[in-house]
Amino acid sequence: MTLSRLELARLVDHTLLKPEATPADVAALVAEGAELGVYSVCVSPSLIPASVPEGLLIATVCGFPSGKHTSAVKAVEAAESVVKGAHEVDMVIDVASALAGDFDAVEADVAAVRAATRGALLKVIIESAALTDDAIVGACKAAVAAGADFVKTSTGFHPAGGASVHAVALMRKTVGPDIGVKASGGIRTAEAALAMVEAGASRLGLSGTRAVLDGLDGAAAPEASGGDSY
Repeated sequence: MTLSRLELARLVDHTLLKPEATPADVAALVAEGAELGVYSVCVSPSLIPASVPEGLLIATVCGFPSGKHTSAVKAVEAAESVVKGAHEVDMVIDVASALAGDFDAVEADVAAVRAATRGALLKVIIESAALTDDAIVGACKAAVAAGADFVKTSTGFHPAGGASVHAVALMRKTVGPDIGVKASGGIRTAEAALAMVEAGASRLGLSGTRAVLDGLDGAAAPEASGGDSY
């Protein structure tokens, strides 16, 4: 696969979700994101910036990183974030529900947030590294049935790891061409980023965006996985 630096940048949610992040850190993230030409910046709900440069969107997270919040709490958090200016919300499912095969619960959880997001784009984090293939398929189908715009591999905080080419390919096969697939977690190199896109990712969550873009020249596309924050 061949992508230009700008083409790859336009697939990136430039991400800062560290607990110790400050408003100054977010301001620096926004400035760097605008310089690099990324699609969006992704920050914690309490750090959503008041404004960003034209052409740059704001993404945030919901029920993050455990997914163990009640659906009602996730819905309130998502709604508040949209009011504050978030264009996109990345919610975390209750992973235990997916592992137990209770996909009705997964669908209801996603539907509650979908109803609260007021037209904002909704990505659903399934924590793919912690799931069996059957659970990945079931969780993706439940998310789509509830109105998700994207399914997403990982928070980047789970000890099981982050994105893998296998999971991305399975998720793409499950949701088809009309739903987005976001790969996140442990994508640190241009080779890994291209591998995820080749497998079917239409968005990438990266915290080390500049290093990935700088490594684009001559990059191949081997399988990669990992578990760092995005």
